[in-house]
Amino acid sequence: MVSVPARRKRATIHDVAVEAGVSRGTVSRVVNDEPYVSASARAAIEAAIEKVGYVPNNAARSLVMQRSQAVGFIVHEPHSLFLEDPNIGEILLGANTALSDADYQMVCLIIDSERDTARVARYLSGGFVDGVIIVSARQHDPITRVVEKLGLPTAFVGHPPDLRDLPFVGIDNRRSARDLTERLLATGRQRVGMIAAALDRDSGADRLAGFTDALGERFDPALVASVPLYAYAAGVEGMRELLHRSPDIDGVFAASDAVAAGALEALRDAGRSVPGDVGVVGFDDSAWARRTQPPLSTVHQPASGLGAGAAELVLQQLRGEATPVGGLLLHTPIVWRASA
Repeated sequence: MVSVPARRKRATIHDVAVEAGVSRGTVSRVVNDEPYVSASARAAIEAAIEKVGYVPNNAARSLVMQRSQAVGFIVHEPHSLFLEDPNIGEILLGANTALSDADYQMVCLIIDSERDTARVARYLSGGFVDGVIIVSARQHDPITRVVEKLGLPTAFVGHPPDLRDLPFVGIDNRRSARDLTERLLATGRQRVGMIAAALDRDSGADRLAGFTDALGERFDPALVASVPLYAYAAGVEGMRELLHRSPDIDGVFAASDAVAAGALEALRDAGRSVPGDVGVVGFDDSAWARRTQPPLSTVHQPASGLGAGAAELVLQQLRGEATPVGGLLLHTPIVWRASA
C-alpha cells in the first residue's frame, strides 16, 4: 500500500509574527506595503516570511479588497482557430504584457459553443475578474449584454454594430480593405474576386464592404466566396469555389493572411501561377504572410498594439479614469510583397 504524504500546512501571518517577535497587525502592514513600520521591524518580518515560507492568501485579500487582480481575456473563436491564428496570439501577448506591468493576472476564456457562453457568463457574474477584454464578439453577443448588466470594466478588440458606448480598440477595416483592393486593381487585374470570411462580425463585414467600395460598378457578387472563419482550410475551399465560378479570375483579395495562404494552395493545385496568372493579397501581416511562397501583399494589423490598447482601456476604468469617446483606431499601412 502506497502512503500519501500529508499536505504541508500553509504558513500564516501568525507564524510570521511569532518568528519575528511582532504583532500580527505589524506583519499585515508590511505584507500590504503600508507605512508606519520601523526599518528594523520590516527587516525582521521580511526575514521571518522567508524562513516560514509565508505566501499571502490572495483569495482572502480579494474578499476584503473586493478585487481579484485578474482580467479576463475572452475569445469568441473555435479552439482550433485559437491555435492557428497568430493574430489572436499577438493580441493576447500584447494584453498580457500591459496587464502584467500593472500587476494584474490575465485569465483566458475561450467561447466555442452556447455551453461555453453560459459557463463564462456565470464565471463573470461570480466576481472572479475585475474586468474583461473581449475579442471577436459578434452582433447580439450575450456576453456583451452580461458585462453591460454587471457594469464590469470592459474593452473590445473590434467594434460590433450593437456595441453602443462600450470602449473598444480596433482598426478601420473598411478603409484598409478598400485601399488594398485599389492597389491590387492598379496592377491591371480585370477579374478580381474576394474570399470573404467571418461575415458575422464587424471585421469580416467591413472588409467585404471595403472591397465592394473599391470595385464600384465593376463589383460582381458572383466573385465573392463566403467562408465562415479566418482559417487556412477556409481559404482552400473559397479559392476552389471562385475558380469553379470564374476560371478566368486573375486577382483575389482574401479576408486574412491565413485565408490567403489557403488560396495559394488551391491555386497551385489548379496549376495557376502567383502572381503571373492570379494576384493574391491578404490581410493582417501575420506570420502567414511572411512564410508563404510568394510572400503575401497585405495590410499590417498591429495585433500586439490592439491587445495592449484594450488592456489599457480596462486599466483606465479600474483606476476610475475616463476612456476615449468613440474608441481607439490604430494605423494599418499596406505591406506590398511578391504575391501581387
